[in-house]
Amino acid sequence: MSGDGQGTPHWFDDEAGPVVRPYAMTRGRTTSPGQHRLDLIALVVAERYAEDPEADNSLSPEHVDIVGLCRDAPQSVAELAAGLDLPIGVVRVLIGDLVEDELVRVTRPVPPAELPDESILRDVISGLRAL
Repeated sequence: MSGDGQGTPHWFDDEAGPVVRPYAMTRGRTTSPGQHRLDLIALVVAERYAEDPEADNSLSPEHVDIVGLCRDAPQSVAELAAGLDLPIGVVRVLIGDLVEDELVRVTRPVPPAELPDESILRDVISGLRAL
C-alpha cells in the first residue's frame, strides 16, 4: 500500500496499475465444496463440452484461464497455480467452482502406497506358470 503524499492510502502498484487482492477473486471464500480432493498433485481435466467458457458471463477471467490451460492437457493444481501466478488456496477455490459447474473434473494419480508391490506380481506370475 502506498500513499498519495497527502496521507490517503491507495491500493495499486504505480507500474502495474490496480491490484486485485486474492480474496477478491474468490469473493472472500477460502474453501469450496469439493476442495477436500484438491491436493497439489490432483489433475484437473477440462470437460469436452466446455468448449467456450468465455461465453459464460458468470465466470471470472481466472476461471476461463484455468479451463483454457486444462483443455490441451491435464494440469496439476500446482502447475495451474504456477501458470496463473496465483496462491494455491485461490486456485483451489476457483477449481472447486469449475468442478461444481461441471466445466472441469479432478482426478488423482494412484498413490505409490496403493500400487501393487512388484514382488506380489512376480509371485502371481510364478504361480500361474506353475499351473
